[in-house]
Amino acid sequence: MNKFYWLAVVLFIVGSILGASWESWSVEGDSLRWTETALVILGNDTINAEVAQTSEERSKGLMGRQEVPDGTGMLFVFEREAMRSFWMQDTLVSLDIAFLDANMVIIDLQEMESRSSSIYSSSGPAKFALEVRKGWYKEHDIKLGLQVQIIFP
Repeated sequence: MNKFYWLAVVLFIVGSILGASWESWSVEGDSLRWTETALVILGNDTINAEVAQTSEERSKGLMGRQEVPDGTGMLFVFEREAMRSFWMQDTLVSLDIAFLDANMVIIDLQEMESRSSSIYSSSGPAKFALEVRKGWYKEHDIKLGLQVQIIFP
């Protein structure tokens, strides 16, 4: 059999494997994107999070929301680990934020006040950030060093 046949077979197999393992991705234009929601498992608790991964989505965040229902939040996904900063100028509700490194370990927890002009910066490089309603992390005894699991359905 010729080389092109075997190349086609190999590409089909690799594509099948990648397709099965990347089922949480969607294609938008020419780029891959995470799905719009994720389940974030923190110990015995789970947050149903909206996913903000583009620059526009991350800039808007939860601004303008009247409430953040219990058990929900927003997961910010970045391309790489780096120091991260958030602000609450146009955010109507106070929030808690957890910064996670590339291994999905919580490296920082902070409380953020609504309509504040303060800058809330991570204590170290973060690849993810999870915002929830203020007080949720304390109520659920979420601590630094917790290994988090993120599932993109």
